[in-house]
Amino acid sequence: MRKHILIGVIIISLFALNCKKNEMEIDPSIASNEQALFETGQKYIKKNPEKGRLYLRQVIDAFPQSFYAQRAMLAIADSYYSKGDEGSMILAASEYREFISRFPFSPSAPYAQYRIAMSYFTKAKKPGKDQTKTKTALEEFKTLITKYPNSEEAEQANENIRKCEERLAKHSFIIAKHYHKVRAYNASIDRLQEILTKYPHFSEMDRLYFYLADSYYQSKRQEQALPYFRKLISDYPDSKMAKKATKKLEEYEETNKIPEKGSFY
Repeated sequence: MRKHILIGVIIISLFALNCKKNEMEIDPSIASNEQALFETGQKYIKKNPEKGRLYLRQVIDAFPQSFYAQRAMLAIADSYYSKGDEGSMILAASEYREFISRFPFSPSAPYAQYRIAMSYFTKAKKPGKDQTKTKTALEEFKTLITKYPNSEEAEQANENIRKCEERLAKHSFIIAKHYHKVRAYNASIDRLQEILTKYPHFSEMDRLYFYLADSYYQSKRQEQALPYFRKLISDYPDSKMAKKATKKLEEYEETNKIPEKGSFY
């Protein structure tokens, strides 16, 4: 009985594998027609991505320099990108890179470069966590601006560059505040100065000036602190940090007041 059951399982498995094989075979009647191959691939790409990619790759392999080969490569890359998970984004970026490598002067090259950047940008973590993907996305957006400055994608890339820089600045600012909290003032100063240099459009610049000035102040370098306190008060008079800066300046002036003649120490 067991033997008969085992044989039955084997027969069913072989039948299933054969069906799968037949399902994944390319229809011979369209194997030499690039348009038909492409359209068939497009038909399957959403409901059966594996089969759809089989037809699309046949277009690329059989007609590597054709217009449909370009469309097929983008369709494959887009199919991975649309899934949105970590592994698929890696595969999508690889496919888009291959497209640019093969067709660097294609009108779709800026689109491919933009999607490469977005594959990292959409998976980047919030400030306070690892920012490797944010940094990679930033570099890929900058590559787009450099290579395709007049493309439609360049405008959106500029906007996302600002978002990347803001995220990286916030990440560094979180670290700088931690250093300030534990009185590692030199480390805090290094981080804050880096933000000033790399990300001058940081949205929390008033707070940055205060922590930078106070880090100098607390580390007994008051003369270096004063310009930042004053700039904070001048540039952001309505900020809560400006009030704190004013108190610090008053404290400094009181401590360093020159005694009047005739007064006793």
